[in-house]
Amino acid sequence: MIRCTNVHKSFAIGKRSVQALRGIDLRIEDPGFYAIMGRSGSGKSTLLHMLSAMDRPDSGEVLVSGHCVHSMSEAEATMFRRKEIGVIFQAFNLIPTMTALENVQLPGLLAGDQSKALIERSHELLDLLDLSDRSTHRPEALSGGEQQRVAIARALLYKPAVVFADEPTGNLDTTASAMVWSMLREIANEQGVTIIMVTHEPQAASYCQQIFIMGDGQIQGALDAKAEGGLDAGTIATRTQHLLSSAQ
Repeated sequence: MIRCTNVHKSFAIGKRSVQALRGIDLRIEDPGFYAIMGRSGSGKSTLLHMLSAMDRPDSGEVLVSGHCVHSMSEAEATMFRRKEIGVIFQAFNLIPTMTALENVQLPGLLAGDQSKALIERSHELLDLLDLSDRSTHRPEALSGGEQQRVAIARALLYKPAVVFADEPTGNLDTTASAMVWSMLREIANEQGVTIIMVTHEPQAASYCQQIFIMGDGQIQGALDAKAEGGLDAGTIATRTQHLLSSAQ
């Protein structure tokens, strides 16, 4: 499903070259809810950008659902993001003049699709995310949690095998965050979707079946919550600190 092999990425900051990714190797074979966790500057968002075809590595291979993401043209990357994967951002990125239903339909509308099937699929997703009664509301009339659930529905429109979520609850309160994490886990488990969430929060990672720990542009280790019957936030925080300290 997901494979990164020896992925490197550097950025120029002034006259300095900063290595964001230093030989990333990553394998995810089974559907489920996964976390890439690390502090700010660890490289986790850069890795997500490589996986979702928003940027290209300097070297190495990135394969997602059989697609060679690392060698895509801009046009191919755009179509890949529109039809093959879903992406959820911290900012909800909803169009303020459109209703919840129209925002879910947006990827299809941009592609010229105005079919009955598109409308039915959008209603189905709003129902899945407990938003049926909010379909005609514009974003200003929705809570932050509701707006993010609309964004999740939009990411699922074309039934992608893989969904990437970049700090999806960064703008939400504790209650709304827990609801989003729970829904993402439920979608992954019940619909066979692979959801990869970038986060710095142990509480968010506690909803995931496996947690990849990043530090200094490398994956320093992984925690297998599924094999252990689940891990709470405190245990994740303690083990993460131990992994990062051991890597120094």
